[in-house]
Amino acid sequence: MATAAMKTDVSKDQAEVLAVIDQLGKTNHDKDASGFAALFAADVADYNLAPPLSHRGINLSEKQAWFDSWEGPVEVEARDFEVTVSGDVAFCHGFMHMKATSKAAARLVSFWMRSTLHLKREAGQWRITHSHTSVPFYMDGSLRPAFDLQPI
Repeated sequence: MATAAMKTDVSKDQAEVLAVIDQLGKTNHDKDASGFAALFAADVADYNLAPPLSHRGINLSEKQAWFDSWEGPVEVEARDFEVTVSGDVAFCHGFMHMKATSKAAARLVSFWMRSTLHLKREAGQWRITHSHTSVPFYMDGSLRPAFDLQPI
């Protein structure tokens, strides 16, 4: 599995941010709600795919319930992340590929999504303070999510 941190030509700060992104993948794979939440600031502004439109903080019981809705590991792979660091803040964007088997639908779910993250370094640790994930939809009137798209 390729990881975000495998990029070359990055600064130490950029590498540390990419390591946080890689850790997101590991905590999803392991279905580790506590480990996942530890990567975020306590009051993170989280605009993820689940309703409502926004979340404040990571709700451990909701995250664990989501993990429990999948059979086996939840694979989340980061790709093409660009990281900009200025002092103790970082901004990055790229793509995430999720692949897992739904217990409810009894089938493999696999799709790409867009991801934008803002991180802040406090006491030497990078924490995600703002997260935005989205899936485009077809603008043909069907409102179908564009789960068939892939990065170029």
